[in-house]
Amino acid sequence: MTPSLKALAAACLVGALLAPAAASAQTAPVVTAPAGAVRGVADGSVSAFKGIPYAAAPVGPLRWRPPAPAPQWQGVRDATRFGPACVQPVSPVRTIYSSDLGPTSEDCLSLNVWTPDVAGKAPVIVWIHGGALVAGSSKEPLYDGSTLAADGAVVVSINYRLGVLGWLAHPDLSAESPQGISGNYGLMDQIQALHWVRQNIAAFGGDPDNVTIAGESAGGLSVMYLMASPYARGLFHKAIAQSAYMISTPELKEARFGAPSAEDAGARLARTLQAPSTRVLRAMDAQEITNTAAMSGFAPFGAVDGKLLPGQLVDIFDRGEQAPVPILAGFNSGEIRSLRMLAPRPPAGAAEYERVIRERYGDLADDFLRLYPSTDMEESVIAASRDALYGWTAERLARSQTARGQASFLYLFDHGYPASDSAGLHAFHAAELPYMFGLLDRTPPLWPKIPQTAEEAALSAAMVDYWTSFARTGRPQAADAPAWTPYDASGAYIAFRDGPVMETGLMPGMYALHERAMCRRKADGTMAWNWNAGLASPVLPAAAPGCD
Repeated sequence: MTPSLKALAAACLVGALLAPAAASAQTAPVVTAPAGAVRGVADGSVSAFKGIPYAAAPVGPLRWRPPAPAPQWQGVRDATRFGPACVQPVSPVRTIYSSDLGPTSEDCLSLNVWTPDVAGKAPVIVWIHGGALVAGSSKEPLYDGSTLAADGAVVVSINYRLGVLGWLAHPDLSAESPQGISGNYGLMDQIQALHWVRQNIAAFGGDPDNVTIAGESAGGLSVMYLMASPYARGLFHKAIAQSAYMISTPELKEARFGAPSAEDAGARLARTLQAPSTRVLRAMDAQEITNTAAMSGFAPFGAVDGKLLPGQLVDIFDRGEQAPVPILAGFNSGEIRSLRMLAPRPPAGAAEYERVIRERYGDLADDFLRLYPSTDMEESVIAASRDALYGWTAERLARSQTARGQASFLYLFDHGYPASDSAGLHAFHAAELPYMFGLLDRTPPLWPKIPQTAEEAALSAAMVDYWTSFARTGRPQAADAPAWTPYDASGAYIAFRDGPVMETGLMPGMYALHERAMCRRKADGTMAWNWNAGLASPVLPAAAPGCD
């Protein structure tokens, strides 16, 4: 079959998967699971069950407590509508990511299941949404699992507590805990959802012994938290991390790496809220707490508590203590084009750019300037910020799992189309999502519109196949597309451009530079490694043992 015919066939396939269900009535599917019976909705060959509670509502006096299993219900529960999104800040700014999430609630710990009608021991993909641990929801149209389900996977998308309601640590909350810890409630929610999947997914045709956790951005960060957490061990068997970032994270009780302890940050926020006790905090309006926390600069992250998160992610992965599972990881070439707030502003001239880089990077400056030259400062600033966060993390994950004897698959999404490229957003952050979900026509209102062409559909069809086959077997494969070679000494990776292409040696020198910079910061103990790269970097220490 010629490439054009292949593309046309893929377009027909994707179009069929995306077409609305026929108007004729279908029998509403009912599944009886250990949690209870649910009635969903059939859409062609796929059934969807929405808004299923996986944990009791952590509201009022239960706020900032570990999730408890949802009580079993009687009769058949209606599962035709999504549950509410978790409480999150109300933003007056509209971006390409903005969509109408409808009402929010603290009673938000629900999940959704898409299952093919031929399911039986089907691979399970548990999707964790992004949004900086502050925003987002499993109900976003871009996360609809119907196309992946039509390709043979059972897809689960989950809500988890966000912002201050999901990630607040505080000395009094730690004192309440039998384990002496606080924070990480959103991570606890994710683990509870995986327990629900373990106990119930077989009733939906899924294989509880073949579960892949997957997420993008903060969802990718969550995937790494779950890989690092002993409490999630055995609940999943593969991992997909898209645009993840292995940054330093607060310690629960100690100020380290340029950040206050998580408990101190929480106590400071409580003073801002004029809340002298956790009783007062729990009595406050959830939306008021959330908005005030966001405006005061409270940043939700997992806290190293010695229990759920035993250490910094880089240390856990360096020691080989993370989950020994195959991984598919990657990032987008234009990550920062839609996240300009993460990049420092270029200086007035090339001489100043080079002066600052030499001041900050010292003996690493020549390597930095070779990768990110002053001849095009704006592009260099964007690329340096991208690589320090996303590129370095993706390759680090591939290296780490390969070292653990697990198959690892690395990708670069470098695909643009007329609307994105004309807006200066070539392969922007999250641009791969419509393709790997097979939802080219379900993007948010301000998203650059994807043309409905055979070529775009062919790329999407390949990515859907790669993702679902990885979940099925641990080896990504796609019809009429290159075999995806595991990451190895050659640095094998796949680039998604106009189509998928196997290549080797991703951005030579990129990983080594940012690994050395991170290692020196960690050895120093007073510096974070996150968005403070390039022009925003602190002055790096001289070479440290084990770092060069």
